[in-house]
Amino acid sequence: MIYQSTRNNDIRASSAQAILDGMAKDGGLYSPDSLDGLNFDWKAVLPLSTQAMAVKILAALLPSFSETEMDDLVRRAYAGKFETDELTPTVTVGDDTVLELFHGPTSAFKDVALSMLPVLMTAARGKCGVSDDILILTATSGDTGKAAMAGFRNVPGTRIMVFYPYGGVSPVQQAQMATQDGDNVCVCAVRGNFDDAQTGVKGIFAAVEQQGLLKGKGVCLSSANSINIGRLAPQVVYYFRAYGDLVRNSRIVLGDPVDFVVPTGNFGDILAGYFAKCLGLPVGKLVCASNANNILTDFFATGVYDRNRPFFKTVSPSMDILVSSNLERLLFLLSHDTDLVARLMASLAKTGTYQVPPFLKKRLDDLFFAACCDDEGTKRAIGAVWQKYGYLMDTHTAVAYDAAQQYKAACPSHAPVVILSTASPYKFPTAVLEALGEDPSADEFAAMDRLEKSTGVPLPKNLQGLREQPVRHRDVIEPKDMLSYVLEKAVQKEW
Repeated sequence: MIYQSTRNNDIRASSAQAILDGMAKDGGLYSPDSLDGLNFDWKAVLPLSTQAMAVKILAALLPSFSETEMDDLVRRAYAGKFETDELTPTVTVGDDTVLELFHGPTSAFKDVALSMLPVLMTAARGKCGVSDDILILTATSGDTGKAAMAGFRNVPGTRIMVFYPYGGVSPVQQAQMATQDGDNVCVCAVRGNFDDAQTGVKGIFAAVEQQGLLKGKGVCLSSANSINIGRLAPQVVYYFRAYGDLVRNSRIVLGDPVDFVVPTGNFGDILAGYFAKCLGLPVGKLVCASNANNILTDFFATGVYDRNRPFFKTVSPSMDILVSSNLERLLFLLSHDTDLVARLMASLAKTGTYQVPPFLKKRLDDLFFAACCDDEGTKRAIGAVWQKYGYLMDTHTAVAYDAAQQYKAACPSHAPVVILSTASPYKFPTAVLEALGEDPSADEFAAMDRLEKSTGVPLPKNLQGLREQPVRHRDVIEPKDMLSYVLEKAVQKEW
């Protein structure tokens, strides 16, 4: 399998090089040229352990690495880091199945991919003969930053710099990032929203590539966002894990379709579900769940992507995004037309909007359903599910739960539904307490304690004592200063 830019057929790379680069040189994303013809035996992986399943799937998607090599990488990535050997267990909640993705070292779904990416990056560095340090540059809407820093902390030959929107993440998320230790770690807040930070990061990649700003300085850039295929590929595994669980628990018969409901902002997590479908897994509808920033809901309804709209800060901040980068990969995979994708992305950059042609809209309709849920609906879902089933959801999972009920009402002949749960409720304790009808403390950490006492749901070990950790990162800059900030930090010997 060859990876290529979504915007230019002539820009191609091995999977190892695509992981190292993060983005293609023309600003496009690296994507498989085709997922057809892999002849992946999806049935054979379902009885395997999660880690053995990951070996098979990742070796198929990232063929620069043999199964033997991947076995070692997977073991180093995951062994002893998660609360359970399953990594991503499923639980039954009413008529639905919830896929819990928050049992890793930072209590968010990003742990699944960002435990894997550092070992992939290190191995790719060796395969490609790169001697320069790899500077991981990433923007985060809340969870990617901490998970990426935890994964890359003190990994030889790498450094990581994370930008997050100032005041645009939860206090727990901010504390997780601001207290992160590691000699190769840097965190900086940006005055703006996530889209400002993400646009800034993309601009830095473009400027460094076009102007050779780091040439000869012993540093090259890469990314830990889901724009990096090495970050996206590991997320495919938990779709297989969930399907295997349903078969094993007799919720379905092998071969039955399953619908997956995914809370998403940057479109990476749900795109991984499409990759799973392309590998043969019987994925039915992929339900795209959005919060009040419902740009994706409108896009799937109309075929028009229009970011010229108000930006809302919500209780599900990791989804507060108006530029969904991974949607570009989907448009390429459904059209196989780089000229079309390049035109659409140019229109988005220039006017803030684009419209897909009718043939592409039809393909999107066949694969996806979209729904949105505002903050009030989110809190109602948390309270109702706790009261009825005794299951505690975070705000992002609640958006997905509400979207799942909308989908089932609109499509009575739906397949069994799996809801992806992307974070621990303790990462957003104030909103969760409010949803349970309690008056939350103004102190987010006190709210964590009250939530545990109120519900009996254990506080994750990695969040215990967070408030006592020393703050190590305090920088706050304007978006226009991001490039100069990176160039200055990149050549410093110590951070």
